Amino acid sequence: MSAPTTSRRAPSPTTPPTARPSAPGTGSGRFDWRLRFAFLSVVWGFSFLLVKVGTEAFAPFQVALGRVLFGALALLAVLLVRREPLPRGPRTWGHLTVAALLLNTAPFSLFAYAELTIPSSLAGICNATSPLWGMALSLVALSEDRPTRRRFAGLGLGFLGVLTVLGAWQGFAGIDAKGTALALLASLCYPIGWIYVRRTLAGTQGSPVALTGAQLMVSTVQLAAVSALFTSAPASFPLWPTLAVAALGALGTGMALQMQYGLVTEVGPTTAQMVTYFIPVIATAAGVMVLGEQLHWNTPVGAVIVLAGAALTQARTRRPA
Repeated sequence: MSAPTTSRRAPSPTTPPTARPSAPGTGSGRFDWRLRFAFLSVVWGFSFLLVKVGTEAFAPFQVALGRVLFGALALLAVLLVRREPLPRGPRTWGHLTVAALLLNTAPFSLFAYAELTIPSSLAGICNATSPLWGMALSLVALSEDRPTRRRFAGLGLGFLGVLTVLGAWQGFAGIDAKGTALALLASLCYPIGWIYVRRTLAGTQGSPVALTGAQLMVSTVQLAAVSALFTSAPASFPLWPTLAVAALGALGTGMALQMQYGLVTEVGPTTAQMVTYFIPVIATAAGVMVLGEQLHWNTPVGAVIVLAGAALTQARTRRPA
């Protein structure tokens, strides 16, 4: 799951384009923003575990389909309560179709396929490389963010962290190369999608919830078509995998996004963005404690290095007043 971006990033389904920060604790939410921040971190951290459980009974495309379907239903319910309409106009829906492919259909499917052969904890760490990919894209002029020495250092440090996680000094022994590559490719989809959304949907009328709900609807159609072509209908719906997929969509892709909008509005995108650095920690802990995945020393050490590099790539140079 992608995390909130700063105001210089794309106003994607993870960042309301018009959100303005307010003083912490003054929002209209029922719970303190710190509790909602912690809940969001846990939900997104456990998403990789839920994907793993879902793939025990369903094909990866079906897991991704259930994820966007339940997520869309959750956001449509919010829109119904608010009596808020979906976006209009063929141009908007055309751009949402591309955004759905880049931010939902492709990465959700790739992560599901990746977790057939790699631990959920490794998938969560790969997800944390998304800011590093964003920095790399800025070097080839696909992003409007200007490279700086600090961000260059962050990119190098993050790359070192990835090599540490994968155990490069021992020939990547014990790591499935294909699954890891799919997870890293999924993480690359997010910054590409953010850049696309920023350039095509910035200023589009409609709330972030409406835009994201519409985007998830389009992704549902895309994945339904792909699933029909490349998979057969499930013979059964085992309880735990089915609940895992439903929770993954309703909580991790629906309710969590809705909660995130409130956080960005209340405490600002920079603070809300910090959830990124808790996701791999929780994903690793969940994989080890719940699924019994093995944890070697290089995994947490490499994850810390990756997060440090990601933090540097997000650092902003202060301009003189």
